[in-house]
Amino acid sequence: MSFNVEEIRKDFPILSREVNGKPLVYLDNAATTLKPKQVVDVISQHYLMETANVHRGVHYLSAKATDAYEAARKTLAKFVNAESERNIVFTSGTTGALNLVAISYAQNFLKEGDEILISGLEHHSNIVPWQLACEKTGAKLVVANITDEGDIDIEDFKAKLSDKTALVSFNYVSNSIGTINPVREMIKAAKEKNALVCIDAAQAACHFAIDVQELNCDFLALSAHKMCGPTGIGFLYAKEELLEKMPPINGGGDMISEVKFEKSTWNDIPFKFEAGTPHIAGVLGFAAAADYILKVGFSAIKEQEEKLFNLAKKELEAIEEIVFFGTAKDKVAVFSFGFKGVHPSDLGTIMDQYGVAVRTGHHCTQPLMAQYGVPGTTRASFNFYNNEQDVFRLRDAILKAKEFLL
Repeated sequence: MSFNVEEIRKDFPILSREVNGKPLVYLDNAATTLKPKQVVDVISQHYLMETANVHRGVHYLSAKATDAYEAARKTLAKFVNAESERNIVFTSGTTGALNLVAISYAQNFLKEGDEILISGLEHHSNIVPWQLACEKTGAKLVVANITDEGDIDIEDFKAKLSDKTALVSFNYVSNSIGTINPVREMIKAAKEKNALVCIDAAQAACHFAIDVQELNCDFLALSAHKMCGPTGIGFLYAKEELLEKMPPINGGGDMISEVKFEKSTWNDIPFKFEAGTPHIAGVLGFAAAADYILKVGFSAIKEQEEKLFNLAKKELEAIEEIVFFGTAKDKVAVFSFGFKGVHPSDLGTIMDQYGVAVRTGHHCTQPLMAQYGVPGTTRASFNFYNNEQDVFRLRDAILKAKEFLL
């Protein structure tokens, strides 16, 4: 489809509403993206006309729901170019997927003396699960430094890789400052040390295409709600040989082959990791979101977001006394900023009065905030359905807040 941002915006009815008497400017996309009506319609259709459980029913609606559910798995496998749908395990989101790796793989196959390498850019969900795994196994958590600009210190990253490194986990794109990491170089370096690689792709999936086979990562986690889909659903991609040897972490229906009081046996992958009734409507909405993004097209998304980034950079840098956090050369359209002596929540609250929705706080990256010496930042994050008017409204709201607070 040819890209016309004003036509695209019609797919997102929320963009026509007012907040505090002002037209909404939604710039909290790194927290969660808006949902197009095409995705909501798929979810509604399931609940209103096609409700049934999957995998175990023989009646018409159950068979139809099962077919749609497994077709969605194939759609999402294709979205990241997985080898097959068997590589895709549905989870509650990126956090659930990373915890699955930490509990099922790291806690069972790592040992004392092993190391897990992460970076100083990570979201808490890519820190805490590894801390818990290290406590269980005696492994050590190692952190690669980042530069003041917000880039991975690639030389420090490589220096901290060693024969002890069993697993490396890092984000593709930073949620709090927008840095796009040199993932291919990082994966190559990790593989040279025979380490497994886990990627947090939550912030990447809405901005550019992901190819797990080309990347040669072992695990990759993402969330539907970061890519125009519903909340509460995501998936873990993992190589088949790893999923085969990893034990399930939840027991119950559908994840079993046979249950006896003496011992139970597990279902085939990926089902052995999906105990209980799944988030069926969420999975269908997830696939619909992937289809929607592919229809818009990653080349059009890239062009639109680069245009917004360049315009916003020009407009915001012209504001006197503004301080930016994270100025990496390669980044998505995310701006973390503030004013000296101003709490980010005060700044965001005043901006909200002008209808501009931004995120304030530490963005679940407290170690990164500590490196910058601030309790948090104000973050404006753009998506392809934002337009140039949103940039000017952002600038004006910051200026109004500055006038009031400084």
